[in-house]
Amino acid sequence: MSSQLQPDADEGTPAGPDAVLAAVRAFVAELHPHQAIARVTLDSTLERDLGIDSLARMELLHRLETQFGMRLSEQVMANAETTRDLLRAILSGDRRHEPSPRLEVTAHAGLAQDEKPDRALTLIDVLDWHVQAHPDRVHVHFLDEEERSEPLTYGALRAGAEEIALGLSSAGIAPGQAVAIMLPSGIDYFHCFMGVLLAGAVPVPIYPPVRLSQMEDHVRRHARILENARVRILITFAQVKPIARLLKAQVESLDRVTTVAELKGSGSWQSPVVLKGDDIAFLQYTSGSTGNPKGVILTHQNILANIRAMDAALETSSADVFVSWLPLYHDMGLIGGWLGSLYVGYTLVLMSPLTFLSRPARWLRAIHTHRGTISGGPNFAFELCVRRIDDKEIEGLDLSSWRYVFNGAEPVSADTLRRFVHRFSAYGLSDEAIAPVYGLAEATLGLGFPPIGRGLTTDRIKREALALEGRAVPAEPEDTEAVEVVACGQPLRDYQVRVVDESGHELPERRQGRLEFKGPSTTSGYYRNPEATQALFQGDWLDSGDLAYIAGGDIYITSREKDIIIRAGRNIYPFELEEAVGDVPGVRKGCVAVFGASDPRTQTERVVVVAETRETEPGAHQTLRERINELAVDLTGVPPDDIVLAPPRTVLKTSSGKIRRSATRELYERGALSAGTRSVWLQFLRLGWASLTPRVRRARQRTADALFAAWAWSAAAVVGLTCWLVVVLAPLERWRWRSMQWAGKTVLWLTGTRVSVSGIEHVPAEGAFVLVSNHQSYLDGPLLVAVMPRPISYVVKGELARNWFFGRFLTRAGVEFVERFDVQRGVEDSRRIAQQLGSNRPVGYFPEGTIRRMPGLLPFHMGAFVNAAEAGVPLVAVTIRGTRSILRDESWRPRRGEIQVVVSPPFLPDSQALSTWDAAIALRDAARAHMLEHCAEPDLVAHSVRPG
Repeated sequence: MSSQLQPDADEGTPAGPDAVLAAVRAFVAELHPHQAIARVTLDSTLERDLGIDSLARMELLHRLETQFGMRLSEQVMANAETTRDLLRAILSGDRRHEPSPRLEVTAHAGLAQDEKPDRALTLIDVLDWHVQAHPDRVHVHFLDEEERSEPLTYGALRAGAEEIALGLSSAGIAPGQAVAIMLPSGIDYFHCFMGVLLAGAVPVPIYPPVRLSQMEDHVRRHARILENARVRILITFAQVKPIARLLKAQVESLDRVTTVAELKGSGSWQSPVVLKGDDIAFLQYTSGSTGNPKGVILTHQNILANIRAMDAALETSSADVFVSWLPLYHDMGLIGGWLGSLYVGYTLVLMSPLTFLSRPARWLRAIHTHRGTISGGPNFAFELCVRRIDDKEIEGLDLSSWRYVFNGAEPVSADTLRRFVHRFSAYGLSDEAIAPVYGLAEATLGLGFPPIGRGLTTDRIKREALALEGRAVPAEPEDTEAVEVVACGQPLRDYQVRVVDESGHELPERRQGRLEFKGPSTTSGYYRNPEATQALFQGDWLDSGDLAYIAGGDIYITSREKDIIIRAGRNIYPFELEEAVGDVPGVRKGCVAVFGASDPRTQTERVVVVAETRETEPGAHQTLRERINELAVDLTGVPPDDIVLAPPRTVLKTSSGKIRRSATRELYERGALSAGTRSVWLQFLRLGWASLTPRVRRARQRTADALFAAWAWSAAAVVGLTCWLVVVLAPLERWRWRSMQWAGKTVLWLTGTRVSVSGIEHVPAEGAFVLVSNHQSYLDGPLLVAVMPRPISYVVKGELARNWFFGRFLTRAGVEFVERFDVQRGVEDSRRIAQQLGSNRPVGYFPEGTIRRMPGLLPFHMGAFVNAAEAGVPLVAVTIRGTRSILRDESWRPRRGEIQVVVSPPFLPDSQALSTWDAAIALRDAARAHMLEHCAEPDLVAHSVRPG
């Protein structure tokens, strides 16, 4: 029931949920003008969701008092946490001329425009939310081969799911048991997936056979998955069912193989199963051909957390249209395409993968016809469009609605994307829409997304430095051997990534290592596979299995640490094919290498099989190639791109007999595999020496890093303790200040840390001013003391005052403490600090308020800027670059590095501004622009305000 309030006849705007929400929304838009306007609901938290700090809260309360003609108590300032709290305070507050009318506020009062099921805990909650809000709204348009649309509404999806749930219940499925879905893309898939969830069971998506002639082999290859998941029922389609029944003899748990038509039950579903957020939503198996299947456990809360983070990054709304050909058995199509559209409420336009593969123009025509705004796929899809689409097929095409063109799931080629843009820019495609992304099943789906509208961003680095030292050194423009690596975006909101060396120590920027991550949607492990789960986790961090480096906040994937070959979106594991080829008569067993190699012509990954044989006759070679090709198709579903039959001792191995795939691939790519036995051994020796040298380098680097860290902490301890004694005991402020400067400069000198400072002449020589600086590391405070030419009272968090060691030192050092968690005390502290400016003493702030380990400029608190505007004093912005890499948050291992400090010219408050608040906003924006220009890190303000 909507809340209503009778308007005040004399003063103020009528107070009600809609009016309060509109006022708060307008204030947030003013406070954060360079980001998407937050969706403000009654349950949006003021600070966490809307980015309103204590001083901004005071300004908001003042505006609400003025707008609604009433007075709010100080308790509102101290205790209001959400928009609903503000509404209640306004309704119960003191009107200036008459008492507030009575009003009943309900949980559903005043829903903001474009609401989303933010409180949903499960996917069924999400569906039910939409069914209650708009059951007849079209959720999915499924396109057949003739591009005719079959619509599916939210109400019809729920009804179809209930039929499946009823059938599963009648078949004896109990909550928590697994049901496999092996269906092609279509309306039945949606009914089955949701029906399995309604019944309390666990869906296990597996892909259907492409060709009827391979159905039996295809189904048998899934036996290990079905056995691992202990699947009770397999839902498939009529053509596969007779052969799928053979699985019952191989999978002990499998009781029934059925079709959708056979499974649908009649009657009324009573929803006896209550789902929870930590229940398993489905198992995502990463491969169907390994001997030890890895089923990624994804709970409802995993999926919803990842969808919400991607929703924030893409700034999606119900007005968007997602056009997809991605298969529903794959996480990108299932979660990114369907479940994302289910949550946000935008329309999904879906076609079969075969429809796209047979005629790629259909994909682009669907975007044109349905005004698609979001769509994408693996790199091969873009290459296919460039090569296979004829101009006659797309006459009159308009792609101007396509605002986010994501490319992920396999290595991204910058050349492919450039050619794609070049080809289709004439049809309205914007180069700013291109968005290489990064994700993996263990993170549920998405992990790294680039900012909207940035377009393709790449990094040209020196090939030798990367190959030999693992360093991503920017290459000169004339360097023809440079490697171009694509930026795959920045971590999603609430996610973190890091790059570590072989010992698990975090590496600084532009150093290649293993990429690890953590976040709210990370899996708890692999289903019934404790060994693989144990290998996945490194403490709280998960190992992605990829090699990468980070620069400017972006993730750059350089290669895969594991040997998986990704071909057309499918994972191919070499071991099984190597074993099978080794059993072929004429091939030397244990002397087969399977690897992926880059195809410079198609910009996709090629599957290469190198097999040793003693056969020399051309006819025998032809027979071997045909047999190897058949095996590859049977086991992996795709034929190899190249089969190399090589003489004995060509395939390189370790001393323990393991195949050295990477080294063999290097020989292949250099064209040296057919150089003969003597040449291969010479190459082996050269490769062995080449591989030994980087290992020695890395070991030497690790030792040097450890020694440097020990030396740095020793120097800091000795110098710091000396400084502490002087500061605590010295009677004069100038002695204390000079002691701190000496300590900072001495530690920098002892550690060989080079500091370059520019613009120091902009610091006012006398009088009061406000200094603001970005905050990258705990080193920032001592650094500013070391480089600033005059004493400054820095503002730090109040908790430090209660620490005997640091509190005593900081108090004597002249710092000012601010309470962070008590809003009223925080405002009082801010006013007290403002008095310092009246006594001509400069004050320094870190307006981000905290540090974090990931690169990026956080939102600013308003205290520094309000104080500068009220006092009418200059504001100086200082940008620090480099301290984050030297000593990162959550790490106690300092590293060598260089630091840059850039000081801005003073910014003066605008005396012509309409209010002090407007002047403070202008100062904040000027300081932020300066820092973004010089810190070489992303602007995180766009990700700071969360949907309510």
